[in-house]
Amino acid sequence: MKENKNVDVNNEKDNITTPDSLVREEETLDDLQLKGIRIIQKKEAFRFGVDAVLLANFAKVKNKHRVIDMCTGTGIVPFIIAGKTEAESITGIEIQKEMVEMAQRSTELNHLNDRMKFIHGDIKDIKLLKGMERADVITVNPPYKLKNSGILNPEDKNAIARHEILCTLEDVIYAARILLKDNGRLFMVHRPERLADILCMMRKYKIEPKTIRMVHPNTKKAPNIVLVEGQRDGGAYLKFMPPLYVYKDEGGYSEEIDRIYGRV
Repeated sequence: MKENKNVDVNNEKDNITTPDSLVREEETLDDLQLKGIRIIQKKEAFRFGVDAVLLANFAKVKNKHRVIDMCTGTGIVPFIIAGKTEAESITGIEIQKEMVEMAQRSTELNHLNDRMKFIHGDIKDIKLLKGMERADVITVNPPYKLKNSGILNPEDKNAIARHEILCTLEDVIYAARILLKDNGRLFMVHRPERLADILCMMRKYKIEPKTIRMVHPNTKKAPNIVLVEGQRDGGAYLKFMPPLYVYKDEGGYSEEIDRIYGRV
Protein backbone atom coordinates (compact mmCIF):
# COMPACT_ATOMS: atom_id res chain seq x y z
CA MET A 1 0.00 0.00 0.00
CA LYS A 2 1.45 3.36 -0.99
CA GLU A 3 2.47 5.89 1.62
CA ASN A 4 -0.09 8.67 1.79
CA LYS A 5 0.52 11.23 4.50
CA ASN A 6 -1.45 13.99 2.79
CA VAL A 7 -4.88 12.56 2.17
CA ASP A 8 -6.59 13.66 -1.05
CA VAL A 9 -10.05 12.07 -1.21
CA ASN A 10 -10.25 12.41 -4.99
CA ASN A 11 -7.99 11.19 -7.74
CA GLU A 12 -6.98 14.32 -9.62
CA LYS A 13 -6.95 12.56 -12.98
CA ASP A 14 -10.46 11.16 -13.15
CA ASN A 15 -12.07 12.43 -9.91
CA ILE A 16 -12.80 8.85 -8.77
CA THR A 17 -12.25 7.93 -5.13
CA THR A 18 -9.43 5.39 -4.81
CA PRO A 19 -8.16 3.31 -1.86
CA ASP A 20 -4.73 4.92 -2.08
CA SER A 21 -6.29 8.34 -1.59
CA LEU A 22 -8.16 7.34 1.58
CA VAL A 23 -5.98 4.79 3.41
CA ARG A 24 -3.03 6.07 5.40
CA GLU A 25 0.32 4.45 6.03
CA GLU A 26 -0.52 3.33 9.58
CA GLU A 27 -3.81 1.75 8.47
CA THR A 28 -5.03 -1.38 6.72
CA LEU A 29 -7.88 -1.88 4.25
CA ASP A 30 -9.74 -5.06 5.15
CA ASP A 31 -12.10 -6.88 2.79
CA LEU A 32 -15.31 -7.99 4.52
CA GLN A 33 -16.04 -10.40 1.64
CA LEU A 34 -19.50 -8.90 1.47
CA LYS A 35 -20.56 -7.15 -1.72
CA GLY A 36 -17.06 -5.77 -2.11
CA ILE A 37 -17.24 -3.75 1.12
CA ARG A 38 -13.90 -2.88 2.70
CA ILE A 39 -13.17 -1.17 6.00
CA ILE A 40 -10.26 0.98 7.14
CA GLN A 41 -8.64 0.08 10.48
CA LYS A 42 -5.53 1.03 12.41
CA LYS A 43 -2.75 -1.54 12.26
CA GLU A 44 -1.98 -1.23 15.97
CA ALA A 45 -5.24 -0.01 17.58
CA PHE A 46 -8.40 -1.92 18.52
CA ARG A 47 -9.65 -4.05 15.60
CA PHE A 48 -13.03 -5.72 15.20
CA GLY A 49 -13.53 -9.34 16.21
CA VAL A 50 -16.09 -12.11 15.98
CA ASP A 51 -18.39 -10.44 18.53
CA ALA A 52 -19.10 -7.50 16.17
CA VAL A 53 -19.75 -9.86 13.27
CA LEU A 54 -22.14 -11.96 15.36
CA LEU A 55 -24.00 -8.84 16.52
CA ALA A 56 -24.50 -7.58 12.97
CA ASN A 57 -25.94 -10.96 11.97
CA PHE A 58 -28.08 -11.27 15.12
CA ALA A 59 -29.82 -7.93 14.53
CA LYS A 60 -33.19 -8.23 12.76
CA VAL A 61 -33.07 -5.42 10.22
CA LYS A 62 -35.86 -5.10 7.65
CA ASN A 63 -36.19 -3.08 4.46
CA LYS A 64 -36.56 0.66 5.10
CA HIS A 65 -35.49 0.35 8.73
CA ARG A 66 -33.53 3.13 10.39
CA VAL A 67 -30.56 1.69 12.31
CA ILE A 68 -28.32 3.35 14.90
CA ASP A 69 -25.14 1.63 16.07
CA MET A 70 -23.81 2.98 19.37
CA CYS A 71 -20.12 2.67 20.36
CA THR A 72 -19.54 2.04 16.67
CA GLY A 73 -15.75 2.27 16.59
CA THR A 74 -14.63 2.21 12.96
CA GLY A 75 -18.12 1.13 11.88
CA ILE A 76 -17.82 -2.62 11.38
CA VAL A 77 -21.43 -3.35 12.48
CA PRO A 78 -22.96 -0.66 10.21
CA PHE A 79 -20.92 -1.84 7.22
CA ILE A 80 -21.99 -5.47 7.64
CA ILE A 81 -25.62 -4.40 8.05
CA ALA A 82 -25.31 -2.23 4.92
CA GLY A 83 -24.03 -5.23 2.97
CA LYS A 84 -26.61 -7.72 4.25
CA THR A 85 -29.80 -5.63 4.37
CA GLU A 86 -31.78 -2.92 2.62
CA ALA A 87 -31.86 -0.67 5.67
CA GLU A 88 -32.84 2.83 4.63
CA SER A 89 -30.33 4.61 6.85
CA ILE A 90 -27.55 3.49 9.18
CA THR A 91 -25.93 5.87 11.66
CA GLY A 92 -22.94 5.16 13.87
CA ILE A 93 -22.20 7.10 17.08
CA GLU A 94 -18.67 7.07 18.48
CA ILE A 95 -16.93 9.20 21.10
CA GLN A 96 -13.41 8.75 19.69
CA LYS A 97 -12.98 11.32 16.93
CA GLU A 98 -10.21 9.40 15.18
CA MET A 99 -12.45 6.34 14.83
CA VAL A 100 -15.28 8.43 13.36
CA GLU A 101 -12.93 9.97 10.81
CA MET A 102 -11.81 6.50 9.69
CA ALA A 103 -15.41 5.31 9.43
CA GLN A 104 -16.27 8.34 7.30
CA ARG A 105 -13.42 7.52 4.92
CA SER A 106 -14.62 3.89 4.72
CA THR A 107 -18.10 5.18 3.86
CA GLU A 108 -16.71 7.26 1.03
CA LEU A 109 -14.51 4.44 -0.22
CA ASN A 110 -17.52 2.10 -0.40
CA HIS A 111 -19.80 4.73 -1.99
CA LEU A 112 -22.34 4.38 0.82
CA ASN A 113 -22.79 8.06 1.65
CA ASP A 114 -26.46 7.92 0.63
CA ARG A 115 -27.28 5.35 3.35
CA MET A 116 -24.64 5.74 6.05
CA LYS A 117 -23.23 8.43 8.30
CA PHE A 118 -21.12 8.59 11.44
CA ILE A 119 -21.48 11.05 14.30
CA HIS A 120 -18.73 12.09 16.71
CA GLY A 121 -20.67 12.24 19.94
CA ASP A 122 -21.14 10.97 23.47
CA ILE A 123 -24.09 8.65 24.15
CA LYS A 124 -24.38 10.37 27.55
CA ASP A 125 -25.20 13.63 25.73
CA ILE A 126 -28.98 13.62 26.16
CA LYS A 127 -29.44 16.75 24.05
CA LEU A 128 -27.64 15.05 21.14
CA LEU A 129 -29.74 11.89 21.46
CA LYS A 130 -33.06 13.73 21.67
CA GLY A 131 -32.16 15.69 18.55
CA MET A 132 -31.72 12.53 16.48
CA GLU A 133 -34.45 10.78 14.49
CA ARG A 134 -35.73 7.68 16.29
CA ALA A 135 -34.54 4.26 15.15
CA ASP A 136 -36.30 0.98 14.41
CA VAL A 137 -33.17 -0.90 15.46
CA ILE A 138 -30.31 -0.08 17.84
CA THR A 139 -27.17 -2.21 17.84
CA VAL A 140 -24.37 -1.92 20.37
CA ASN A 141 -21.11 -3.69 21.15
CA PRO A 142 -20.32 -1.80 24.37
CA PRO A 143 -17.25 -1.93 26.61
CA TYR A 144 -17.50 -5.23 28.50
CA LYS A 145 -15.41 -4.76 31.63
CA LEU A 146 -16.56 -2.91 34.73
CA LYS A 147 -15.15 0.55 35.19
CA ASN A 148 -13.17 -0.29 38.32
CA SER A 149 -11.70 -3.62 37.14
CA GLY A 150 -7.99 -2.73 37.16
CA ILE A 151 -5.72 0.27 36.67
CA LEU A 152 -6.37 1.88 33.31
CA ASN A 153 -5.08 4.71 31.18
CA PRO A 154 -8.17 6.77 30.22
CA GLU A 155 -6.40 7.86 27.02
CA ASP A 156 -5.71 4.27 25.87
CA LYS A 157 -7.94 3.54 22.85
CA ASN A 158 -7.91 -0.22 23.50
CA ALA A 159 -8.88 0.33 27.13
CA ILE A 160 -11.71 2.67 26.09
CA ALA A 161 -13.07 -0.03 23.76
CA ARG A 162 -12.95 -2.77 26.42
CA HIS A 163 -13.60 -1.05 29.76
CA GLU A 164 -16.43 1.15 31.03
CA ILE A 165 -14.21 4.25 31.09
CA LEU A 166 -16.33 6.66 29.03
CA CYS A 167 -19.71 4.94 29.36
CA THR A 168 -21.34 2.28 31.50
CA LEU A 169 -23.89 -0.42 30.74
CA GLU A 170 -26.57 1.81 32.24
CA ASP A 171 -25.53 4.71 29.97
CA VAL A 172 -25.87 2.42 26.94
CA ILE A 173 -29.33 1.11 27.81
CA TYR A 174 -30.68 4.53 28.79
CA ALA A 175 -29.42 5.94 25.48
CA ALA A 176 -31.16 3.10 23.64
CA ARG A 177 -34.41 3.92 25.44
CA ILE A 178 -34.20 7.50 24.15
CA LEU A 179 -33.22 6.58 20.58
CA LEU A 180 -35.67 3.75 19.92
CA LYS A 181 -39.09 4.17 18.35
CA ASP A 182 -42.05 2.66 20.18
CA ASN A 183 -41.61 -1.13 19.99
CA GLY A 184 -38.18 -0.66 18.42
CA ARG A 185 -35.55 -3.33 19.06
CA LEU A 186 -32.19 -3.24 20.84
CA PHE A 187 -29.55 -5.82 19.90
CA MET A 188 -26.49 -6.13 22.14
CA VAL A 189 -23.42 -8.35 22.34
CA HIS A 190 -21.78 -8.70 25.74
CA ARG A 191 -20.24 -11.20 28.14
CA PRO A 192 -22.34 -13.89 29.92
CA GLU A 193 -21.09 -12.86 33.35
CA ARG A 194 -22.87 -9.51 32.87
CA LEU A 195 -26.19 -11.06 31.83
CA ALA A 196 -27.98 -10.41 35.14
CA ASP A 197 -26.89 -6.76 35.00
CA ILE A 198 -28.07 -6.47 31.38
CA LEU A 199 -31.54 -7.91 32.02
CA CYS A 200 -32.12 -5.87 35.18
CA MET A 201 -30.98 -2.66 33.50
CA MET A 202 -33.12 -3.29 30.42
CA ARG A 203 -36.22 -3.71 32.57
CA LYS A 204 -35.33 -0.60 34.56
CA TYR A 205 -35.58 1.42 31.33
CA LYS A 206 -38.58 -0.50 29.97
CA ILE A 207 -36.74 -2.38 27.25
CA GLU A 208 -38.14 -5.87 27.65
CA PRO A 209 -35.67 -8.75 27.08
CA LYS A 210 -36.96 -10.92 24.23
CA THR A 211 -34.24 -13.23 22.95
CA ILE A 212 -30.95 -14.55 24.33
CA ARG A 213 -28.35 -16.60 22.49
CA MET A 214 -25.20 -17.96 24.09
CA VAL A 215 -22.03 -18.27 22.03
CA HIS A 216 -19.51 -20.98 22.98
CA PRO A 217 -15.96 -21.56 21.70
CA ASN A 218 -17.01 -25.22 21.14
CA THR A 219 -19.39 -27.80 22.62
CA LYS A 220 -17.01 -28.58 25.50
CA LYS A 221 -16.56 -25.02 26.77
CA ALA A 222 -18.78 -22.56 28.61
CA PRO A 223 -20.18 -19.57 26.67
CA ASN A 224 -17.94 -16.50 26.43
CA ILE A 225 -20.30 -14.26 24.42
CA VAL A 226 -24.00 -13.51 24.83
CA LEU A 227 -26.36 -11.92 22.31
CA VAL A 228 -29.42 -10.17 23.73
CA GLU A 229 -32.48 -8.68 22.00
CA GLY A 230 -34.86 -6.32 23.77
CA GLN A 231 -37.99 -4.42 22.74
CA ARG A 232 -38.91 -0.92 23.87
CA ASP A 233 -42.13 -1.25 25.92
CA GLY A 234 -42.53 -4.86 24.82
CA GLY A 235 -44.56 -7.48 26.62
CA ALA A 236 -42.90 -9.96 28.98
CA TYR A 237 -41.81 -13.03 27.02
CA LEU A 238 -38.22 -14.31 26.85
CA LYS A 239 -36.89 -17.11 24.68
CA PHE A 240 -33.49 -18.75 24.32
CA MET A 241 -32.11 -19.59 20.91
CA PRO A 242 -29.96 -22.70 20.39
CA PRO A 243 -26.33 -22.15 21.35
CA LEU A 244 -23.88 -21.03 18.68
CA TYR A 245 -20.50 -22.79 18.54
CA VAL A 246 -17.60 -20.88 16.98
CA TYR A 247 -15.33 -23.91 16.47
CA LYS A 248 -15.84 -27.61 15.90
CA ASP A 249 -14.56 -29.80 18.72
CA GLU A 250 -12.00 -31.31 16.37
CA GLY A 251 -10.84 -27.87 15.21
CA GLY A 252 -11.78 -25.45 12.47
CA TYR A 253 -14.73 -23.07 12.32
CA SER A 254 -18.25 -24.43 12.70
CA GLU A 255 -20.59 -24.56 9.71
CA GLU A 256 -22.74 -21.77 11.15
CA ILE A 257 -19.74 -19.46 11.57
CA ASP A 258 -18.67 -20.24 7.99
CA ARG A 259 -22.17 -19.29 6.81
CA ILE A 260 -22.12 -16.07 8.84
CA TYR A 261 -18.77 -15.12 7.33
CA GLY A 262 -19.99 -16.03 3.83
CA ARG A 263 -17.47 -18.84 3.33
CA VAL A 264 -20.17 -21.32 2.28
